[in-house]
Parts: sequence; C-alpha cells; structure tokens
Amino acid sequence: MASAAEQLARNLNFSTFSKAKDLQQRIWFTLGALLVYRLGTFIPVPGIDPDAFAATFAQSEQGILGMFNMFSGGAVQRMAIFALNLIPYITASIVVQVVATASPRLEALKKEGESGRRKMNQYTRYLAVLFCAVQAYGVAAGLEASQGVVLNPGWFFRVSTVVTLVGGTMFLMWLGEQITSRGVGNGISLIIFAGIVANLPTTVVQTLELSRTGALPPLAAFGILVLALGVIAAIVFFERAQRRLLIQYPKRQVGNKMFQGDSSHLPLKLNTSGVIPVIFGSSLLLLPATIASFAAQGNAPQWLQVVTAMLGRGQPLYLILFAAFIIFFAFFYTAIVFNPVETADNLKRSGGFIPGIRPGERTAQHIDYVLTRITVVGALYLTAVALIPEIVHNQLAVSQFIGGTSLLIMVTVTLDTVSQIQSHLIAQQYEGLVKKSRLGGGKRR
Repeated sequence: MASAAEQLARNLNFSTFSKAKDLQQRIWFTLGALLVYRLGTFIPVPGIDPDAFAATFAQSEQGILGMFNMFSGGAVQRMAIFALNLIPYITASIVVQVVATASPRLEALKKEGESGRRKMNQYTRYLAVLFCAVQAYGVAAGLEASQGVVLNPGWFFRVSTVVTLVGGTMFLMWLGEQITSRGVGNGISLIIFAGIVANLPTTVVQTLELSRTGALPPLAAFGILVLALGVIAAIVFFERAQRRLLIQYPKRQVGNKMFQGDSSHLPLKLNTSGVIPVIFGSSLLLLPATIASFAAQGNAPQWLQVVTAMLGRGQPLYLILFAAFIIFFAFFYTAIVFNPVETADNLKRSGGFIPGIRPGERTAQHIDYVLTRITVVGALYLTAVALIPEIVHNQLAVSQFIGGTSLLIMVTVTLDTVSQIQSHLIAQQYEGLVKKSRLGGGKRR
C-alpha cells in the first residue's frame, strides 16, 4: 500500500505549484543568485592584458586548466574575480572532515547540534581563506611569469590579485549559503552546476564544428553522443538504486486487543555519498595542478614541468589518483553521513528488528556489512562514470564538457533539486489538506 507521502506526490500538478508562493519565491531567489554569479565570471582581475592571457590559456585549454575552467563556468578563461570558484572551500571542507575523525575535540563539536555545526563551519571558512590566499598568490606569480600578461608586475599586482580572488571566493561561499537557506537546493552544488551548464552551448557548437571540419570523424561524434546518453542513464539508475532491509515490529496489545506487528524497510542508497567523492577528488587534483600549470608557463624548474605534465588530464598518474580519491571519499563520506551503530540503537528503542538478526550490536554489524558491500558497488560506479569519458576525451581531444565529472554533477544536482522542489510541494499540499479538514470539522460542529 502506498504511503501518504507517495499519494500526495501523485496528486502534484501545476495548480499545486501556483499556490506554493513560498516555493516560487525560493526559486526566484535561487535564479537571481545564480545570475549574480554568472555576471561575476565576466569581471576580470585588474592589471592583466585579456588578449595576452587568452593566448596563454589557449595553450593549456585541453589540460588541467580546461577542467578548472569547466568548474568555474569560464571564469578561468577570462581570469575573472571568481576564477578560483569554490575549490578552496571544498578542499578546506575535506581537510576539516578528515581531521574531525581523528580529533576528539572536533568530534565532540559535531555532536553538539546546531552550535557545533556553526563552529565547524567557522573553522572551514578560516581554512578556506588560507587555502584561497595561497592558491591566489600562486596564480598571481604564474601570471607574472607568463610573457606579456601582466601590465605592471610587482607586489602591488600580487597583493591586489590575492585580495580580489580571495574576496571572490568568499562571496561565492556566502552566496552558496544564502541559496541553501533561502532558495532551493544545495547552494554550493548549484553554483558549480550553473558554471558547467553555462558552457554547454559553446561546447555543443565546438563539437559540431570539429565534426564539420573533419577533425572529429562523424562516427566518433555519434559515439560520443551515445556515450553521453548512456552515462546519463547509468547515473539516473544508480542514483535511485537502493538496498532495502526488511524491518519487522513485534505484535502489540492495547487493552484486550492484539494488533499485528507492522513491517517497513530501511533504505540504503547504493551511492550514499552522491557526487561528493568526484568533486572532492577533482578539487584535490586541481589545487596543486593549477598553480603548477600557471608557473610552468614561465621559467619554471624542470621538476615542476614534469609534475605538470604527469598531472595532465588523461595521463596515467592523473587517472590513478582520481580513481583513488573517488574510492576513498566514497567510503569516507558514507561513514560520515550514515552511522550503523546509531541506526541500530534507534531501531532497538522503537522495537524494530531485522528478521534473523539480534537487535543491538549484531544489527549494527549486519547493517555495516551490507552498507560496505553496496558502497563498493557505488564507488566502482562513480569511478567508471568519471574515468571512462576521461579516457575517451584523451583519445579524441573533444571538449571538456564531454566528461563524466560534468555529467555526474549535472544529473545529480538536477535530481536533488527536483526532489527538494517536490518535497516543498508535498508539504504545501499537506498543509492545504490539514487546513481544509479543520475547516470542515468546524462547520460540522
């Protein structure tokens, strides 16, 4: 039998949406915030020659800078104030979460509820400022090393560039938090999503132009389209896949009547970590590789040029590190967001149990065993989705958009945002039904 939430979801229509004024305001706020972000990607950093930088960027467009440009929505290509995007903030979040697992003090903060979460976010922001300043200084030094890019090299340019890029990233952090609290969806993910989608028309045109000129064989272009559709279908399937554990509740007696025990399911998502492992893995690869790529344009030492070449997109070391990061963060983030011991304790307190499994510690071990097995499948799925298109890209040298990372982010963020919109509509319809029932009850009295 369908639950009340499922029945409400089936009855959603345009009329329900037209009555959800709060949801409409949230959607307009989200669109307005994303528009502000897009405008910021066209404001260049002061003190550089745009034409000279465009020529320098074109030499590394197919490498790691091209991938960074994809995440930033073209801001790197224009060296805009949002060129660093949210990569330093994401990297800081990784470090804070990893340290929290080994630090009793931070672990205690996580258990303090809202106040502890705010304190953790404060530490993350401080660390993000540090990472952003280091990365911005590396970008400024790399720009100075590039011939003719900087109009007036010197400390004034370096300081102004650091302040501009750090300020841009801090503004995006604030904007993402505002979208999360006052808009629809996760603000950080939507900003990255908007940057990727903004490059979609240009990417399609570039791919068609390559096919028209013969640089990309028509059969290869068709194969890329089929691969992209297959990857999207696989993402939708795996993101919705669940392993449901049967939960049984015992019979209960109320007065002289004995009621049959209920049963439900504990849903375990195949990919509990979502798109986080891919974003985290990309961030860790982009942080050192971006600075190295800029610095390698000038008189960089030989070892730095070797590192830059080895971390190039599609290179074996890049693929190996990317796969290792994805698998690690798939398990790591799953362990953070889902606690089998806590779930088993909640089941025991509510009287629920898994048939054939003793409540308590044995239930926690069973849930952990099942979760580990499905996380292996989820991690392999994320790795395949992220790496197979990367290998194809390396062989055919097509645009950065035709990549598993961009497709995964787009599809996952879209599914999450649509799910939140449906939740708002269900809540709106439920409140309407409750209000109507109350009015009806008052009339009968």
